[in-house]
Amino acid sequence: MTIFNEKLPTIKQLQCFLAVAHELNFRRAAERMRMTQPPLTRQIQCLEDVIGCPLFTRDTHQVHLTEAGIKLEEQAKQLINQLSHLVQRLNVESDTVKIGVTRTLDFSLIPTINAHLEKLIDADEISAHQLTSKQLLQILARGNLDIALVGEKAPNGEEAFEFRWLYREPLMLALPSSHPASIQDTVSLRDVVDLPLYWFSRSANPGFYDKCENVLQSLPFVLKRKAEPDDSLIMLASIARGKGMALMPQSMCVSTRAGLCYRHLDAQMNERLHIDVYLVMQKNEKRVNVLNAARQLLASSPER
Repeated sequence: MTIFNEKLPTIKQLQCFLAVAHELNFRRAAERMRMTQPPLTRQIQCLEDVIGCPLFTRDTHQVHLTEAGIKLEEQAKQLINQLSHLVQRLNVESDTVKIGVTRTLDFSLIPTINAHLEKLIDADEISAHQLTSKQLLQILARGNLDIALVGEKAPNGEEAFEFRWLYREPLMLALPSSHPASIQDTVSLRDVVDLPLYWFSRSANPGFYDKCENVLQSLPFVLKRKAEPDDSLIMLASIARGKGMALMPQSMCVSTRAGLCYRHLDAQMNERLHIDVYLVMQKNEKRVNVLNAARQLLASSPER
């Protein structure tokens, strides 16, 4: 018997058959397979053509398995289960680890972390999972990610996840190059109190937002705020025209344009305003490939 037999059923045909055999109703079986009824019916008809006999008897009210259908149901279940187990084993053996990173930072410009990320996943996979920290934790909770690199701990997040400190990213000040403070190597926030601060919504990253707010609320002066645009390039263009300033992660301070400059914060603010990046996994993670990947990334972590 050859494995290249064109008259063998497809996996899809067997799955459709099992859905109908379980539901004994074509409409419910189609819903179970997340398809409409006509293509499901065609799959069953093609399977019956391959088998060479009817698998169901139908009338206006009921669907029943034929004798051949009863025999096929047991064998098809075994085949699908064997295939499912094989896929699971191969997935574990491939050491594939799904990693998501916060879009707040550009990890390609953080060499120690990026070198390990590139060993674990390719650039396309990294870009496919560049989301807000909140989104990453939601996907991790659903089991569609194995590891997430997020900015700051989520409030109450330690109930569901394990947070391991990975890296501290300095914040820099983006400001108009026409502002007097731009001639300084480091800038105090008092030096730019006349500029409104572009500020983000708490919903994107509650942990980071609360950390920054605690610092800003403790200042002996008030910084005016204005809503941060969704597009960072629009924000930077406005800053270049003298319309405000922004606190930005150092790795994201790469866009250049006339009228815009980046300056380090003074030592006091630099100590208090930064992003602590955490590696996050499910609590009690046991999978060896995930733990090995986490260990590699944590090996790149400098001492705080």
